[in-house]
Amino acid sequence: MPPRLLFVTGKLAEPALRRTLADLAPRAGFEPHVAVLNITVAALMTTAWVARRLAVPEGTERVILPGYCRGDLADFAALGVPVERGPKELRDLPEFFGKAAGPPPGYGAFDTQILAEINHAPQKGLAAVLAEARHYRDSGADVIDLGCDPGATWAGVGDSVRALRAEGFRVSIDSFDPVEVEAALAAGAELVLSVNGTNLEHARRWHEHFPGVEVVATPDTPADFDSLERTAAQLSAWGVKHRLDPILEPIGFGFAASLGRYLEARRRFPAAEVMMGVGNLTELTDADTAGVNVLLAGFCQEAGIRSVLTTEVIPWARSAVKEFDLARRLVYHAVREKVLPKRLEPGLVMLRDPKVYEQGEAALAELAARVTDKNYRVFAERGEIHVLNGSVYLRGSDPFDVFEKLLAADPALDAAHAFYLGYEFAKAVTALTLGKGYTQDQALRWGFLTVAEKSRH
Repeated sequence: MPPRLLFVTGKLAEPALRRTLADLAPRAGFEPHVAVLNITVAALMTTAWVARRLAVPEGTERVILPGYCRGDLADFAALGVPVERGPKELRDLPEFFGKAAGPPPGYGAFDTQILAEINHAPQKGLAAVLAEARHYRDSGADVIDLGCDPGATWAGVGDSVRALRAEGFRVSIDSFDPVEVEAALAAGAELVLSVNGTNLEHARRWHEHFPGVEVVATPDTPADFDSLERTAAQLSAWGVKHRLDPILEPIGFGFAASLGRYLEARRRFPAAEVMMGVGNLTELTDADTAGVNVLLAGFCQEAGIRSVLTTEVIPWARSAVKEFDLARRLVYHAVREKVLPKRLEPGLVMLRDPKVYEQGEAALAELAARVTDKNYRVFAERGEIHVLNGSVYLRGSDPFDVFEKLLAADPALDAAHAFYLGYEFAKAVTALTLGKGYTQDQALRWGFLTVAEKSRH
């Protein structure tokens, strides 16, 4: 028999709680019972008040209180049944029981490799190179690309490659300087970016000395697809392992045509490995990069482009590697399962929220009428901040105006509480401005960048 759980609630939340439990209980494996106490708003409950009124049916194994129920759980010691607070929001019950609606079974697989470039690596010390590489690995990168600077040979390239390899990194070298490339290959690099008609002969020598080396073939100029075809043909004749990169151009400089060349590469070379450098869009476009990365990942997935080169230089692209890591999983599932890439990866919905929940006008009015304690509750709904306790209910769109009225109503408000309310008001205004959800004492949601907050209320 599944365990019997008793959920305590008020009149207002009863219908929604029963609907939630009807879906959740079979998945979480418990038998739900609901105790509706004689109170409209569950958030007004205290443990002492509930303990005096709660009748626990025989066989109950756990009692779940509303998350906003205040007081000491020791008030329930006489029940002889474990009592705990549930989540503050009804919608979080599935997560509370480990059954949150989430991605389907098998979600998370991918077949696109991420190369993350350390730009201007010669200008950075070894410690900085290793730190950046670790960050990229933690973000999902598969290969660390050492981006070299033209005009001077990097004497420390071999040491950097060896240090990276010692920490288990796979390494590629991004240079047209054959001395740098050979030093990197000798130290353990496995991939060379890039080879075209200007340095093709070096690729044959690298292959002779390092038979496992792979190179990235590029056109002599982005629009010269025939030169890419010639380079690829010569590499194949020499037996040099290679992948093709027709080169993604920035918007305004041939972006659409360059996408067409990737499709042409796939048409002419159906079995070839193809790579795309996405930085010409993520680094050179005034736009947050998460959406850009998802679109490019989708294009790559459908076109069979199985590796990308990215980086994190410009401030708005500082999480680009992690974004592409999440994006490649999303689009892989969408293409493989032939489903829309929607409601699968909330970590990529960063500026706004996947869903926004509101208490509603009636519930807030009821709460304001019934609450009796001095603790302030803050809500952000329908363009306004709402703040209330047992003696005041204020609302408005200007946080300074609302706070001024609050001080007039509560002149004894201390500095610590004023600071707390100011912080909550700032979050509330941000949520209203961006159309996000706001819950008091909880961090605003920023996708995978969300940082949890410690409750101060």
